Amino acid sequence: MKHLILGNGPAGVVAAETLRHAAPGDEIVLVGAEDAPPYSRMAIPYLLEENIDESGTYLRKSPGHFDRLRIRELRGRAVSLDEAGRRVLFDDGHFEDYDRLLIATGSHPVRPPIPGVDLPEVHTCWTLEDARAIARFAQPGARVLQLGAGFIGCIIMEALEARGVELTVVEMGDRMVPRMMTPQAGGMIRKWVENKGIRVVTNAGVRRIDRRPSNDAPLDVTLSTGEAVVADLVIVAAGVAPNVAFLESTGVHVAKGVLVDDRLETSVPGIFAAGDVAEAPDLFTGEHLVAAIQPNAVDQSRVAALNMAGGDTRLKGVLAINVLATLGLISSSFGQWWGEEASRGGAGVEHVDEAAFRYLSLQFRDDVMIGATSIGLTEHVGVLRGLIQGRVRLGEWKDRLLDSPLQFVDAYIARSQQPAALVR
Repeated sequence: MKHLILGNGPAGVVAAETLRHAAPGDEIVLVGAEDAPPYSRMAIPYLLEENIDESGTYLRKSPGHFDRLRIRELRGRAVSLDEAGRRVLFDDGHFEDYDRLLIATGSHPVRPPIPGVDLPEVHTCWTLEDARAIARFAQPGARVLQLGAGFIGCIIMEALEARGVELTVVEMGDRMVPRMMTPQAGGMIRKWVENKGIRVVTNAGVRRIDRRPSNDAPLDVTLSTGEAVVADLVIVAAGVAPNVAFLESTGVHVAKGVLVDDRLETSVPGIFAAGDVAEAPDLFTGEHLVAAIQPNAVDQSRVAALNMAGGDTRLKGVLAINVLATLGLISSSFGQWWGEEASRGGAGVEHVDEAAFRYLSLQFRDDVMIGATSIGLTEHVGVLRGLIQGRVRLGEWKDRLLDSPLQFVDAYIARSQQPAALVR
């Protein structure tokens, strides 16, 4: 059996290693689109902070790791798929055939259609090449405008602050990290960031980017508010989208990402998908969603690989997980953090301590916790994930938590050890 894995990020690497263990005699080909060893994008901010060098971003540090596992590495970008012929065409013109295919092509940064977005001082922060360019421009005292204050934007922000730049962050949403934080939590993160000397502009976008006629700075950035901001560097952190273009005109069903079932198999038998490119069933609703985070990518890739090797392993469901460090402030959100309607059994509670930058939101459906958001809580926060992912029936503990949400650890100890407390 020949297994072809498109993508050498965390999903592709873990899938290849899992396959080698499950199918010792099979052929495994791991394809990466960049001219670099498999690396973690989440390590790029540490590279920009100069805490590590480029080798510190590599997913596997020992030389010859993939050779020892008899995993053949290729460089190339898939441009089309012939599912009937079981082969993939790459950008260099060569075809690679397969018996089983894993699509782990990840995602790419969104570049909004802004006039001037292609100027040489405008960059995304997604690849090692991006990091090299940002490091050249983001010198101490440089004026940097960052478009986007979502998850990726907040990670980049920490690296930029460490480089000593003068930073302005522009976010189209009404708060920071709007896709993982409640309004109260997003407002607290904004206050924390502004206290660190970073300017934050919400409910605004970038209208255009122009080259300045003077030598003072290369760019004039015009915001949707009409304000003009002078910048030496613009970083676009406006979100990501799955890499699915090569699947056009194929039988592989694509919505936002590649649709998969609980075996991570696509609509075409023998073709699987995992990681940022996959749209898998949600743990609670069963509706498909793209959960572009590394823990989900690794879980999905293991399940996909075992099934590619002939097994019958099921993913219990995707759980949205976000853990973020923003200039030293730790925040997290799990599951359906935005809550549920009361008509469907929804209830929620918030604990707010703005002075100490501590916050907790718990959301329930009936007596099961379905979501949580926290700020400044660094101990036992994994218990929230355990309660949600385990779909633990809280019984009388639900009312206790509505009265005193910080008792979630006690609730976990009291209820998680009881088999009857698990949702069937």
